[in-house]
Amino acid sequence: MATVWKISTLERATADGGVLIAHWRVSELETVGTGDDAVTYSASSYGTCSFEPDASAEGFVAYSDVTEANVLDWCWANDVDKDAIEASLQANIDLQKNPTQASGVPW
Repeated sequence: MATVWKISTLERATADGGVLIAHWRVSELETVGTGDDAVTYSASSYGTCSFEPDASAEGFVAYSDVTEANVLDWCWANDVDKDAIEASLQANIDLQKNPTQASGVPW
């Protein structure tokens, strides 16, 4: 399995450069089998998290110094439940591997 978290874009205050909104995406891939028999299952999720930056606060990070790791940590500490989202992606992949429903017609 490979779970990848990315920040796709940021919205910021132009006055002080504080990050206001982060748009995040997470994807998970799981490959079962090898060679020509390999099947890759995937699931993804997308969301945003908001911040109220205070340029005078200790620890403030200006936009020009922000890293993707900073923003992901802020999201996970703020309102993004990393463990629950990753568990949901895994449940989605598990359901793809072992479906409980099917569609079609019998003829």
